[in-house]
Amino acid sequence: MTRIAIIGGTGLTALSGLEITGHDPLGSNFGEPSGPLTRGKLSGREILFLPRHGYEHTIPPHKVNYRANISVLKNAGAEYIIAVNAVGGITEAMQAGVIAIPDQIIDYTWSREHTFFDGGEHGVEHIDFTEPYCEQLRTSLVAAGRGAGIDVLDYGTYAAMQGPRLETPAEINRLDRDGCHIVGMTGMPEASLARELGLCYASVSVVANMAAGRGEGEITMQEIEHNLQSGMARVRRLLESVIPTL
Repeated sequence: MTRIAIIGGTGLTALSGLEITGHDPLGSNFGEPSGPLTRGKLSGREILFLPRHGYEHTIPPHKVNYRANISVLKNAGAEYIIAVNAVGGITEAMQAGVIAIPDQIIDYTWSREHTFFDGGEHGVEHIDFTEPYCEQLRTSLVAAGRGAGIDVLDYGTYAAMQGPRLETPAEINRLDRDGCHIVGMTGMPEASLARELGLCYASVSVVANMAAGRGEGEITMQEIEHNLQSGMARVRRLLESVIPTL
């Protein structure tokens, strides 16, 4: 049974080097996921791959069915989930192109279906979220990256914003005061849903741009796409390095 799953974000709707063995159009009790699961082999190991925004990148962050995505991965046998996230850099260390493995998260989103345990037939559960990311998987990602000569930062507080618009400089200043290092739109409720189902989940966050007010001039999609192109090439190397160790 396949134990490792990768959720691709902006810039990673397909996984180069993946030997595809099949596609599973799975549904869930929580609706339809972002697309069929892709089964394949990477670095000699069987993996599952699911693009968070759909294979054509048509689903905005606030409309991703996070519950369906996590549910189908769990039902398909996943035990480890590596989530790839494109983020903005808030602090000086989080320059464009940096890869961070965050260790904390703050949820600023609203109106998203954020739990499997919403009462009724699903009951009510209160999970511990002291360490929102699986430390075992975080450690493996950092070690694999450094072993492959890829610079990764082994910390970061991820600010999960609603999107799909980018933030104002005033909002970024607030996030900075709150202790956030990076900002994205897809980190929650994905992380907490994985914890609810007992999955070992960690994020590989690629800084696509400096956040509003932290760089010079307007933030453009051309800038983001350029930085993601080089950043995702290193993410693929990181994934190829870490998968055999899990």
